[in-house]
Amino acid sequence: MSSMRSPGSILRDLLKSPEILIAPGAHNAFTARIIEQAGFKAAYMTGSGAAMDLLGLPDLGFLTMTEMVTHARNIVQATNLPVIADADTGFGNALNVSRTVKEYERAGVAGLHIEDQVAPKRCGHFAGKEVISCEEMIGKVKAALDGRRDPSLMIIARTDARAVLGMEEAIERGIAYSQAGADMIFVEAPESVEELRLIARSIPAPVMANMSEGGKTPLLSAKELQEMGFCLVIYPRSAAGAAAKAIQELMAVLKRDGTTEKYLDRIISFEGRNQITGLAFYQELEKKYLRKGKN
Repeated sequence: MSSMRSPGSILRDLLKSPEILIAPGAHNAFTARIIEQAGFKAAYMTGSGAAMDLLGLPDLGFLTMTEMVTHARNIVQATNLPVIADADTGFGNALNVSRTVKEYERAGVAGLHIEDQVAPKRCGHFAGKEVISCEEMIGKVKAALDGRRDPSLMIIARTDARAVLGMEEAIERGIAYSQAGADMIFVEAPESVEELRLIARSIPAPVMANMSEGGKTPLLSAKELQEMGFCLVIYPRSAAGAAAKAIQELMAVLKRDGTTEKYLDRIISFEGRNQITGLAFYQELEKKYLRKGKN
């Protein structure tokens, strides 16, 4: 009997395609189901979205490793898609990174990224970031690689050096992290189209892009990024941002009118919600396992 393919191997096969892989951000398990049903091939567990969803707080490193792993597990279990997860700084030094990778792998993610920020980290598009030394981050990358059981689990090294030390240093770090064995490089928060091009052509490794609406990086289409040489693009705040705006609008209508009647065309139907959550499937299981009056 052939064994099931691991999430990492599925993700790696998707990345072999000449077409860029789009991974929308899932800030919770329900959103991950919607992403899959929309036809995407991968999902991204956003750290900023997790902070908003779980705590209602900004992305300033409030969540612990245990909380993030539990969140990742819930998202993984809600979808058949390979999930790429934000693992912040690895939640400590190189020894902590090793444990972080083990825990994320047990949660079922296909890949994860760790960053070279000083802890507590902050959103890559916030001011005030600091970075650790390149040497310390190389140690974290090596610990991450040694920490995985499945060699197909993708270890993505992220550098936030652009905002702190400049693009040249960010490129040098990306190259160094790749040489240390990272499977993919993530240079966070480039500030122009030319900087995006520079990243793609300067780092001799697979590179990913982050399209965060309102952030420091200009929004480009997936096709444009693909033509530059990026193989993966994430949209971490799109779904959470759209949901937040819709909820704000709904609450304004409810406060004004005392009813949601005038907003019904923008609320998913009862049946639509049940379709997303797979109610019919579980009703069939009830019939199979919970038949009353049967011995």
